[in-house]
Amino acid sequence: MIRSQTRPTTHRARRSTTGFVGVLLTCLIANPGFAQQAADAVSPESASKLPAAFENLSPAATASLAAKEAGKPVTAKNWMISAANPLAVEAGAKILKAGGSAADAMIAVQTVLGLVEPQSSGLGGGAFLVWYDAKSNQLTTLDGRETAPQEADPTYFQNAEGEPLKFWDAVVGGRSVGTPGTPKLMEAAHQRWGKLEWASLFKDAIDLADKGFTVSPRLAGLVASDADRLGRFAATKAYFFPGGKAIQAGDTLRNQDYAATLNSIADKGVSSFYDGLIATDIVNTVRGAKGNPGLLSKTDLKIYDVIERKAVCAAYRGADVCGMGPPSSGALTVGQILGSLEPYDLAKLGPKSTDAWRLIGDASRLAFADRGRYMADSDFVPMPTKGLVDPAYLKTRSDLLKGPDALKEVAPGSPPWDHAMHLADDESIELPSTSHISIVDADGNALSMTTTIENGFGSRLFVRGFLLNNELTDFSFRTQKDGVPIANRLEPGKRPRSSMAPTIVMRDGKPELVVGSPGGSRIIGYVAGAIIAHLDWGMNIQEAVALPHLINRFGTYDLEEDTTATDMAKPLEDIGYKINSRALTSGLHVIAISNGTLEGAADPRREGIALGE
Repeated sequence: MIRSQTRPTTHRARRSTTGFVGVLLTCLIANPGFAQQAADAVSPESASKLPAAFENLSPAATASLAAKEAGKPVTAKNWMISAANPLAVEAGAKILKAGGSAADAMIAVQTVLGLVEPQSSGLGGGAFLVWYDAKSNQLTTLDGRETAPQEADPTYFQNAEGEPLKFWDAVVGGRSVGTPGTPKLMEAAHQRWGKLEWASLFKDAIDLADKGFTVSPRLAGLVASDADRLGRFAATKAYFFPGGKAIQAGDTLRNQDYAATLNSIADKGVSSFYDGLIATDIVNTVRGAKGNPGLLSKTDLKIYDVIERKAVCAAYRGADVCGMGPPSSGALTVGQILGSLEPYDLAKLGPKSTDAWRLIGDASRLAFADRGRYMADSDFVPMPTKGLVDPAYLKTRSDLLKGPDALKEVAPGSPPWDHAMHLADDESIELPSTSHISIVDADGNALSMTTTIENGFGSRLFVRGFLLNNELTDFSFRTQKDGVPIANRLEPGKRPRSSMAPTIVMRDGKPELVVGSPGGSRIIGYVAGAIIAHLDWGMNIQEAVALPHLINRFGTYDLEEDTTATDMAKPLEDIGYKINSRALTSGLHVIAISNGTLEGAADPRREGIALGE
């Protein structure tokens, strides 16, 4: 069942030098702090050569990989798909070739992704979906975000003294698991927009799980780096460390439990996931997690709903940049960044301009200040959703960017409110393991979906062939500051704030750009940067997604190491920024639509591709 909810729509108003794909070389580090500046302190991957796992791809997929390396988009006339793993993209392409819709293809892609990159998304997680319907010419969104257990309370992540738990103490085990939303989101999308038979959409994932798939270097590296946490629970250890040894790149890995789960869902629908033996095993795994049990119950699974919400849009360069509203901060924060930049001629300044990156960096800092103060699940907390992207309010934020130096301080603004409320700044951490899918089908429907289990490998709990999320650690562990409530505090049934920013850029009422990325709270900068690179700097979409990253959320400018982004270090330091060179492994997947032609692009930092026909 889809629960529909009316939401006011806001006013319209590096290229990688090392190859095709990402592979983890360093471990996610423990972070006991809860200040936002410490949030998302690590990116989980860096770049690597084309994995042997993909040497036997179809000619079209091989050509797509070559185009990505050459900095050229894939072009097509009928349909296009871009996602994070070639096996998943090929599964979705089969559905589109058979006449399926973008919603049908998404289900095929998501179920394969849950097998071949289980650390990033899957049945045990949640997702946000933005949909353009060509027949009705309407834009809508589906909220498949996880929910907090009904038995939890705002002090769930605090110790006996009322102090926040250390982050990793909260993550690993059952305490961090929210009610999964992805299976119901797949069902909701199919009920509304599917064309092919439900059971047919699971075939590739079931076959790969039964017969085995070749482990990529990226997955092998991630497993090796997280051995201690993955080895904490017997089922998880048995899968990722068969015979006591970590899976290796090139191994054939079978997951017959996952195949059985998918067969059950294919035959009986998602009711078999939310109310049956699968549900019982999920609840028992969470509540029986040794050392850190959680409170997820069968009731939480039974009452879970996907919510349909109106898209949030913000005007930019004659287009409307539209995406997911609360509980995501993605569309609002991307919209605030772009709306604040609207008066400035970034096209004239160009991508090598210090002043351009000053404007972008400080617009982001201002938007993140508002994000920390105001943004949360608006079903539980009053939010100035319309006010945050109101053109008059954004003009006041834009005026703060007149320079010429970096802003010495930033603070939340005072957007117009429908309901007055005094809130304190959030302290939640959001880590960057996620995935993104962009699809346009032959009927012109467009889908942008970002999907996650939050941290790499989520809670590390493995049940029925898939990992369970740790999404509840996206809540603030503190509930208040000096008696003032924090909007993103945990409450029973509430959805934690997210930075996922699945986006469709609309022009003259039609989709022009379908875009999104993983990356924790850096998602927002990745998506805004790709839009600027394409709309302002005229880059083709493959150049736009490969552009070296410069990201500023809280004052320190992160520059993508081993790229030309580091050329900006001295100029940016000279105008007042602290600089940090580091890996910034986005996973942008983009489709551009122009004059009847589709162009697809996949981020060179990861192993994804675009396919079209």
